[in-house]
Amino acid sequence: MNRSTSFSLVAIAAALIAGPALADTSAKTRDQVQAELAQAVRTGNIVAIGEDNMTLNQQFPGLYPQQTADAGKSREQVLAELSTAVRNGDVIQGTSNKFNQMFPDLYPKQVAKAGKTREQVLAELTDAVRTGDIVAAGEDRMTLNEQFPGLYAQQVAAHTNTAARKDGAVNFN
Repeated sequence: MNRSTSFSLVAIAAALIAGPALADTSAKTRDQVQAELAQAVRTGNIVAIGEDNMTLNQQFPGLYPQQTADAGKSREQVLAELSTAVRNGDVIQGTSNKFNQMFPDLYPKQVAKAGKTREQVLAELTDAVRTGDIVAAGEDRMTLNEQFPGLYAQQVAAHTNTAARKDGAVNFN
């Protein structure tokens, strides 16, 4: 057994041993995770030891079955997309600028997509503030309702027990 194969076996063994210790708290069962690991070992989709971050099937393609490529776009589809991009000036020149940005008079005007009105955005903001669905300050990127669930759960429950009438009055259930 050569050295790289023995390292690979050690990596697989370490993954099998450390798997339960590093288990994800998602909804997958232990059997599902073990089946996924067995599939990864069988197909070589495990990162090999080394600095190149290649999987075992990339380093040793002869030892693993060939993976089938996903069906991509046809040649005609790609050529149609290319001709549309050239016609509209959506081709990048250099590193960052598109032709329709550099020479806007030579290409058709880009139609802006209809966005939300100011009132819609303000309504969404008000709802997000009320429900605490705003990212709190800090590096953990948690929302306020995740940090303070008791505070916002009461407000959401109170809001669901009310119903607004067409004349603007609020009825409490």
